[in-house]
Amino acid sequence: MKTKYMNPYLAGVLLGLVLLMAFFFSGRGLGASGAMKSVMVTAVDVVAPEHTANSDFYGKYVGEGKSPMKAWLVFEVLGVLVGGFLSGALSGRLNWKIEHFPGISSNRRLVFAALGGILFGFGAQLGRGCTSGSALTGMAVLSVGGFVTMAAIFGTAFALAYFFRKNWI
Repeated sequence: MKTKYMNPYLAGVLLGLVLLMAFFFSGRGLGASGAMKSVMVTAVDVVAPEHTANSDFYGKYVGEGKSPMKAWLVFEVLGVLVGGFLSGALSGRLNWKIEHFPGISSNRRLVFAALGGILFGFGAQLGRGCTSGSALTGMAVLSVGGFVTMAAIFGTAFALAYFFRKNWI
């Protein structure tokens, strides 16, 4: 049985509409790295509240009546997770099997996925935003930086794909 996916052109149009609605309702574009920052600030505040209160970085997110978990980006990412789960469940693609090429193990696939996620998170912090914030939202407002970011993302992926292709095909 062939797995059915959404038409990529329709998905692109829908993503554009979601971005437009984000601008319309919140006055901001999309992004996920801000939600991860909120989770990390909350975690540090739970483990070391005194450090959080005395830190210039953490202090602006916590304190009297402030909760980093009430940021709209946290709810956006929760919606993406729930939506992805529902999409997989409704289309019959939800399973707990790790998909991988027969030439590599599930563990190697997980290690590469974790390393990729860590490097992407580090890059998002250096670039002051993830691909959603920097590239998609940047391009939507015709920012030169948004176009440069998108070109760098796809250019780097294209340049490195040859070296990592044996892990996926």
